Amino acid sequence: MVQGMTGFGSAERGGFRVEVRSLNHRYLEMSVKLPPALGRHEMAVRDAVKRMFERGKLDVYISTTGQERIRLRLNLPLAREIAAALNSLCEELSIRRDMGIEAMLAWKDILITEETEYETDAMFEALDDALAGVMAMRAQEGGEIMAGVMAGAERMERLNREVVSLCPEAAEAAKKRFSERAKAFLSAGEFPLSEDAGINESKLIHEAARAAEKVDIKEEVERIEGHLGYLRKILGNGGKIGRTLDFILQELYREANTISSKAEEQRVVRAAVAMKAEIEGMREQIQNIQ
Repeated sequence: MVQGMTGFGSAERGGFRVEVRSLNHRYLEMSVKLPPALGRHEMAVRDAVKRMFERGKLDVYISTTGQERIRLRLNLPLAREIAAALNSLCEELSIRRDMGIEAMLAWKDILITEETEYETDAMFEALDDALAGVMAMRAQEGGEIMAGVMAGAERMERLNREVVSLCPEAAEAAKKRFSERAKAFLSAGEFPLSEDAGINESKLIHEAARAAEKVDIKEEVERIEGHLGYLRKILGNGGKIGRTLDFILQELYREANTISSKAEEQRVVRAAVAMKAEIEGMREQIQNIQ
């Protein structure tokens, strides 16, 4: 399965709400927001995300649904001590005993606020559900991107075949141009028949070799064919392929660029430029593949 990197998932379980958003990013970047009382579980949440995703910017929001209640506990031993001390003071000073509950509550720590206890199993179940939702959206996006890249590869293959079909014609045109240039050189006295004829012949051979090399794009079209085959194989295997696809497309662009710089036949140049446009389009698409 090929994954994209854009997605959203949410779930509620046992008093918890979890929302996860995923966006494109070169690496895995994560932001986790939890209620303060659940802060100790942050690393476990991060580990759960890492088990499912390798790339993307993921924001995880976990909140409680407001159903929990603040728990108060009476510090009864302290209350007894305070009441006994006040009663003793009243007797010692002959003060009328009119102590009420208000006087007791004025003392610190009579009422103790206890931290709410959460059933974190429910929280992690909600997290798993939300992450599964993100995964489903990323898988759908990945399938759409893969289809687009495959279509681009097919167009590249057609353009490459067009270049191959034009190669003999382009080579023949190059020979004709070289022949015309050689005749022009000879008629202009560039290669006079003299004791330096050997050097002149070497210049002529060198010029011929340079012209042949200029239009020889056989290696480039063969490498393009090989790279396209490998690209299809990688897409078929699925998994975490974003970086590999980026490397393949870099190589394809290099070969297409070489063809456009070597070729003198305008139809070959136009085909090579069209190849580069296709490659750029595919590179934009795969930026959102894990």
